[in-house]
Amino acid sequence: MNEKSTIDCRECAVSVTAGGVFLKGTLGIPKNAKGIVLFAHGSGSSRHSPRNQYVARVLRQAGLATLLIDLLTQTEEAIDRQTRQIRFDIDLLAKRVIGAAEWLLQNPIAQHLKIGYFGASTGAGAALVAAAERPELTSAIVSRGGRPDLAGVALARVKAPTLLIVGGKDLLVIDMNREAMKHLQTEKKLEIIPGATHLFEEPGTLEEVARLASQWFDRYLSSDRFPNN
Repeated sequence: MNEKSTIDCRECAVSVTAGGVFLKGTLGIPKNAKGIVLFAHGSGSSRHSPRNQYVARVLRQAGLATLLIDLLTQTEEAIDRQTRQIRFDIDLLAKRVIGAAEWLLQNPIAQHLKIGYFGASTGAGAALVAAAERPELTSAIVSRGGRPDLAGVALARVKAPTLLIVGGKDLLVIDMNREAMKHLQTEKKLEIIPGATHLFEEPGTLEEVARLASQWFDRYLSSDRFPNN
């Protein structure tokens, strides 16, 4: 992951109000941002995920703003480390994603930008449910090694163009994503990256995820298609 470090971007810690709680986040907005991508991390992860942070840096290099947030409070995270249950509460996580998107629309720095969702693992299921519940809030979705199956019947109500990215060696998740493709009724695409496992730790595979995501978001957040409002 040899990303450039010369981007002109302001990054700051933020406290995002979502669903009646405060969530910690990191907001990064390059000059003349074309859109903003909200990251929904996977099970047991956080805004500090090195994989999501890398993808976020690549997106900012491409002129897209990013918001990485913890979908759980510190108290919830402590409980989840013991029970491993809250991370699979897709309805709760989706409400947090919706709340964060609403927070962006109320933030003078970002309210003029179209919003995209980048979901990883269980976070992808939450992002898809959020998009189905409030289609006016998001203009594009990318899933990395995601669990779109966790969105259930909500898949058919997703309106935002959706890109599903899966590792070629992640066979079970490939099957889940292929099945999800049958239920998505919007513009959609499945990309399988050869040689990649679930976490895309193999050389060049995460770079390919970032490249594909950047292209998808640039296409749909920079145009007049699928406006938020």
